Amino acid sequence: MAALEKNRWLHALMLAALFLTSAFAAPLQQGSSVLITQVDTTQFPRITVYVSVTDAAGEPIAVNPAQITLSENGSAVQVDEVRALGEGARVTSELATLLVLDVSGSMNQSGKLEGAKAAARAYVEQMQPGDQAGLLAFNTSARLLQPLTADREALLQAIDGLQAGEDTAMYDALGEGVGILQPFSGRKAIIVLTDGMDNRSQLGPDEVLAQIGPGGLSISTIGLGDPAVQGVSLSGLDEPELRSLATNAGGSYALAEDPASLKSVYERYGRVLHSEYALTYITAARLRDGLNRSLSVSLAGAAPAEGRYNPGGLVPEVGQAASWPLFFGVLMVLVVLLVAPGLIGRGLRAARGQKSEAGSRVRLVEKPKPRVRLR
Repeated sequence: MAALEKNRWLHALMLAALFLTSAFAAPLQQGSSVLITQVDTTQFPRITVYVSVTDAAGEPIAVNPAQITLSENGSAVQVDEVRALGEGARVTSELATLLVLDVSGSMNQSGKLEGAKAAARAYVEQMQPGDQAGLLAFNTSARLLQPLTADREALLQAIDGLQAGEDTAMYDALGEGVGILQPFSGRKAIIVLTDGMDNRSQLGPDEVLAQIGPGGLSISTIGLGDPAVQGVSLSGLDEPELRSLATNAGGSYALAEDPASLKSVYERYGRVLHSEYALTYITAARLRDGLNRSLSVSLAGAAPAEGRYNPGGLVPEVGQAASWPLFFGVLMVLVVLLVAPGLIGRGLRAARGQKSEAGSRVRLVEKPKPRVRLR
């Protein structure tokens, strides 16, 4: 209990330092980047855009939130609220993280499994008040070993019980992970670790991305091993695919060449997630027209971050409900157009029938036969 209270005080001090330094933040250094990590449209037309700002090493940077500008479809929007993600404890969790860990047979080699356990423990230990995390392990199939919870002890016990064996079905596990996170609100993130190439999944990256709903979430990937042995060994890493998945899902990719470096990667991902900013605004285009809308976040000293969202809507909405007279008028026109061809056809058939009947009434006059006289 004392340790938890100490963590809360440390968290409060970190937030105070963040806001004090952000008020006088210097211009961003070269190599800094801004990233749109998640777009939440569940409260449409109220939109929440989550943004991370990091330096060239991937570490979070404190910025003045007032300097962040947002535009939709090329037009600047009025941001109603900008807040740091880790600002205070909330009744509902603001950050829900699902740790997705590869426990295929190759993880038994070179201390990989123990390194993964240590890294996952480090992530759990830095959880802040209000955070939730879960553990999903995968090899040939995926198993939810710990549903999302704020209970650190339950998470640590689940991590300690990890065992490795069989093949790798990462994309199937990610598809299941997306479904697990969908009911939760706020910032949602998947961090997936793998030490080899997927060789068993029914799903692919496109199917996983298509499953992400209107609440949005990010997928960050970690490769453990040597990319140089791709195609030679099943323990090789397909770095381009892992990087592409993370980029398209608002996350980051990191390479851990050995188990010892995993811990620092997980801790850095945790720091970045807790240092994000949430920008909330009301979109001017309030109809669910089913069309993609582009987003751009700008901050002086860094290239703009690009993203997009779709408001949904299978049947496009209209701006104003039609009046009843107009409705019935349109209905009558449709009925006339539907019935008219039949009436016209019937009239033509009747006209042809009358003409035929008139022709049949022509009388044939027989000439009288000449009389033959007999003498």
